[in-house]
Amino acid sequence: MRTLLTALAASTILAGAAQATAVYPLDRATILVSSPFDFKVELDAVHPEADISVTVNGKPYAETFGTAAEYVAEEKGADDAVLGSALILRDLALAEPGSYTVEVKAGDETKTVTWEVYTTPETPKAKNIIFFLGDGLSVAHRTAARIMSQGMTEGKADGRLAMDDLDHMAFIGTSSTHSIATDSANTMSAYMTGHKSRVNALGVYADRTAPTQDDPRVETIAEALRRTTGKSIGVVTTSELEDATPAAVVSHTRKRSDKADIVGMFYDIQPEVMLGGGSAYFLKSDIPGSKRKDDKDYVAMFREAGYTLATSAAELDAARGSNSGKLLGLFHTGNMDTKLDRSFLHQGSVGKFPDQPGLVEMTRTALDELSKNEDGFFLMVEGASIDKMSHPMDWDRAVIDTIEFDQAVAAARAFAETHPDTLIVVTGDHTHGVSVIGTIDDDKPGDEMREKVGTYDDAGFPTYTDADGDGYPDKIDVSRRLAIFSGNFPDYYETWRPKMDGPFEPSVKNEKGEYVANEAYKDLPGAVLRIGNLPKSADTAVHAVDDVVLQATGPGAEAFKGYMEQSDVYKVLADAFALGTVQK
Repeated sequence: MRTLLTALAASTILAGAAQATAVYPLDRATILVSSPFDFKVELDAVHPEADISVTVNGKPYAETFGTAAEYVAEEKGADDAVLGSALILRDLALAEPGSYTVEVKAGDETKTVTWEVYTTPETPKAKNIIFFLGDGLSVAHRTAARIMSQGMTEGKADGRLAMDDLDHMAFIGTSSTHSIATDSANTMSAYMTGHKSRVNALGVYADRTAPTQDDPRVETIAEALRRTTGKSIGVVTTSELEDATPAAVVSHTRKRSDKADIVGMFYDIQPEVMLGGGSAYFLKSDIPGSKRKDDKDYVAMFREAGYTLATSAAELDAARGSNSGKLLGLFHTGNMDTKLDRSFLHQGSVGKFPDQPGLVEMTRTALDELSKNEDGFFLMVEGASIDKMSHPMDWDRAVIDTIEFDQAVAAARAFAETHPDTLIVVTGDHTHGVSVIGTIDDDKPGDEMREKVGTYDDAGFPTYTDADGDGYPDKIDVSRRLAIFSGNFPDYYETWRPKMDGPFEPSVKNEKGEYVANEAYKDLPGAVLRIGNLPKSADTAVHAVDDVVLQATGPGAEAFKGYMEQSDVYKVLADAFALGTVQK
């Protein structure tokens, strides 16, 4: 047995040494028929072009692809070091469905990948798709939102979330191409392209070169819709429009922080409806609040392209029913404030941006505008601050935003009642390490807040109320409230209470550049220092690797079942819209 194991180990090492650095698309990629993508081979050493052999299903690749790739003798990295030779072929598209096996040989380097090129029915199943993305949406967020908004009596929920009753479900794997852990960029990109990628990447396979926008591209759903249909496109978010999740609908970059360029990518596609924050990257550099470094004025450019501009809830309401057919809403220079701050506490940056619309209002407006198109539409709606408040472990803000997200789902379900040819998909991009473990009861005796945590039978039920019936608790700082904690965290002071004065900032950087507990919370009654379980380079809690839950209803929803990769979800969307055929 020992001899056999030694032989296996040796063969594994040799196989690893003989592999080319990469072939893009990667092994087991699924590719929509006729969908453009970039093909690239990266070799570990420098090879003359004549010594590089690439075949597809046993034939020279140029015969199958119809053209030869560009040969790069010495591809260079960030430090100008030579990394090896490469072949690059841009805008390749495969017209025939089936299995494609690509074999690369160059000296002692070999690599084999297999792609599955799939087609779709000629007739669309759905006229419209509304894709809801709760950023960071975990099961605990949903549980907490249901209890906080609907209540619970004798162990049974007193009501249900709108997303609870979507009739098809799947568990979705979120890992990236280089790590089990992931971020919002590559996860949403997988949904919107059908290709997995690396952390921070959007619409590309992350290659080894230094430039962030020369990596091998894959087609986004927005590009596929423009190429094959006459449908309208909408993007709604409570984050910056150029943030990772909304950017994934249109973008191609390995670096999600290329926000100024991402605005340009939105301009190239020109979705009919764009609503969210992030005006700082639309404004010309000499305008106060701008974060651009050039003289491009995208606000003016979008206006010249026929867009009606709204910068407040009042202007958005006035723009509803406009005849322009194009609507750009920019309601904050950065991310919009949370629902808790916007509507109830009036904290955060609400004083500076006092008239921000909510996710429900933006969703309804988008549906009104997009449904004017007789060919149908694709709308992406993101509840961004579920994630943005879960990172700093500001659970009340995260849960209130989950309730708002669910109310936007309810608005979409109401739309679908009169438009039954609409597919609704609700999911998250990744999870957080968050759990609801019981309650925290201020009325329990003693000074130690830790002793006020109730678990098992001692937890009882929280005392939230909703007297006005708006679906939100009348107060979040009730005497017995949900006990919500993260399984990962930096050093911070646990306060056991909602943050009424503004979003939580758990840690700050010290003189050594390490993140330490923010002493602004040190002297709050009952505050306890928690020593982190994350590296000291982490300032907040991080994403979890757990699967996300996807639920859907409408034509095509039956394809969501069991376990699926995020890249598999795109195939269902493409199938529902028949994107494998040109419908224009």
